Amino acid sequence: MVTFLPTPIGNLQDITLRTLEALRECEVLLCEDTRVSKKLVSLLVERGLLPLKDYQYFAFHTHNQTQFLSQISLEFFSQNIGFLSDAGMPCISDPGVELVRYLQTHNLPYEVLGGISAVTLAVAFSGIVEKEFCFLGFPPHKLKERTQYLANALKNPYPTIFYESPHRLLESLELMAQVDKNRQVFLAKELTKKYQQTFQGTLAQIQESLTQHSSKDSALLKGEWVIVVSGAPLDTNENVLTQEMLLSLEIPPKIKAKILAKLKGGNASEYYQLLIK
Repeated sequence: MVTFLPTPIGNLQDITLRTLEALRECEVLLCEDTRVSKKLVSLLVERGLLPLKDYQYFAFHTHNQTQFLSQISLEFFSQNIGFLSDAGMPCISDPGVELVRYLQTHNLPYEVLGGISAVTLAVAFSGIVEKEFCFLGFPPHKLKERTQYLANALKNPYPTIFYESPHRLLESLELMAQVDKNRQVFLAKELTKKYQQTFQGTLAQIQESLTQHSSKDSALLKGEWVIVVSGAPLDTNENVLTQEMLLSLEIPPKIKAKILAKLKGGNASEYYQLLIK
């Protein structure tokens, strides 16, 4: 059995009882970063939450996953294996998807345990999301691609959630503000950690505030960020009947003429004569 294990995104107390139970049973740990996973296990042992155990650690991340899966034997998966990304839920803007597909293809058993995720925390924190939302992960790194990506994302009628690095945060906020500076936004950094902070307002307000404060406090932007942007307002012109739309409808000319008279003014009989000609 392979078990996908959610891990704390900051506060160690967010580790779940099921994750601890699975770790007690695992013999092998596949890790996005073995150093991060070893540190987590060490802290859990120090706190008395896990017994001291000699795991086999293997790196499994986006750069080596294809080679790893092509070289490993199916017998390898007869062990109790835990999969850990660096923090949060595996497969959510983290490695793991390719492993799931491999296990599905070979009819190998696996389990995914529920746990903490920055996406769901930000959704609940924001006050913006009521029901539907769209999660897009990290925007592209290159400026040209990111500009188009964010412009398209802000057309979404549903609230949209992004992750963003501290190095690109202000630039991404500026790009979104250029599309709609009055859009409501919620930002959170370092969720569940000691220096957790949240910000809310319009894109213009938040961009200006963070730009000003970061110039005085260089540490302000440090850490991973989650951005929740409200959905695009409904286009009030979207449901307006145009003359072109009316003429394409398969309805009697007399009815079209009467509607044209209402739309454009004038005499319905004159429009009727034009239509039948």
